[in-house]
Amino acid sequence: MRTLNVVCLTIACLVVAVAVAAPWLAPADPNATDLGAALSDPSPAHLLGVDGSGRDTLSRLLLGARTSLLGPLGVVACSTVLGLAVGVTAGWRGGWLDSLLSRSGELLLAFPGLLLAILFVALYGEGLAAPVIALSLAYAPFVSRLARSLTVSERQRPYLAAYRVQGFSGLAICLRHLIPNIAPVVLAQSTVNFGYALLDLAALSYLGLGVPPLTPDWGAMVNAGQTALLQGRPLSAILPCVAIVLTVVAFNVVGEHWADRVARRRS
Repeated sequence: MRTLNVVCLTIACLVVAVAVAAPWLAPADPNATDLGAALSDPSPAHLLGVDGSGRDTLSRLLLGARTSLLGPLGVVACSTVLGLAVGVTAGWRGGWLDSLLSRSGELLLAFPGLLLAILFVALYGEGLAAPVIALSLAYAPFVSRLARSLTVSERQRPYLAAYRVQGFSGLAICLRHLIPNIAPVVLAQSTVNFGYALLDLAALSYLGLGVPPLTPDWGAMVNAGQTALLQGRPLSAILPCVAIVLTVVAFNVVGEHWADRVARRRS
């Protein structure tokens, strides 16, 4: 298991590094077309071949890492902040406010994230903004439920009671002491959510509901490579699939390992 964790952490770090350095690593313009070389096999000029539109597959794969990671990062950041705020508020205050926020979260959980994202795209148009907002709302209840349970458990601790006796306000106690103590557990869960968000956004791009058509993106590359796959030129479709699977698995394993370590420290 330790070897698996190291391998997955290495893959996750490598994908992030590639996304950051993609403009300098890409050997060609990802949107430059050469219809005469369409669907050509790997060569010194195009190391991973050319897709059906005559675009360099390697360049689009490298630049696609940026888009494919930026969207999930936005989803995780927004859902974590929103879920943490709602969960801590519900767990700290309790009573009718806890019931209201908990039932609202359960209502959101009734809507599949992809369905909510498709609805937002239909209302507000294509692009990353609408799917990111929709998936943030869909993922926030998972974070809020975790944050609420941690808050209910943590607020009984003597150190928080001591701060209340000293006259600290509930807001100050939560911001300065409670949230920093539960943040590692919440962030571990958010790391796992990153992989699921990447998969959801890739599915939306595959359906043509994500990034604009010319923007390099792994999900859109899978869609564009379907024709090439049927013609016996599978690289332009298979490579982004492999990139998606490896990245999702890597972030999930890293997040689960982090969550296990945090749980052992808290026990």
